[in-house]
Amino acid sequence: MMTEQTPVSSRRISVRVRDLPLLADIGINPDEIGRRQPLVISVELQMAAEVITSIDETVDYRRIAQAAEDLASEHIPLIETFAHQLGERCLSFAGVVEARVSIDKPFALTRGLAGVEVCLRR
Repeated sequence: MMTEQTPVSSRRISVRVRDLPLLADIGINPDEIGRRQPLVISVELQMAAEVITSIDETVDYRRIAQAAEDLASEHIPLIETFAHQLGERCLSFAGVVEARVSIDKPFALTRGLAGVEVCLRR
């Protein structure tokens, strides 16, 4: 028995890198400056295309990781600034219409986990 399928009216394609551990030159306190600290970064990119059939139509995960690693080598005072700059770099990749960047800083608090999330749209 054949059934009719409802046509898909819209598709959403996300490219993600999750829980990427990095050592970053980050912080505002005197004991943090010049000392690399651990961050855990997650990035989700929304693509403009509704169908992707080749690597040229998407973002290679390694480009996202490399953008984060490049930023980690610069001194950036706040994780909010780091997340925003990473989001801007990701929005510059072809086909990306939204970048959501989450950063956790594991040792910012004695107990618990501190973090931020930034969402940028084109």
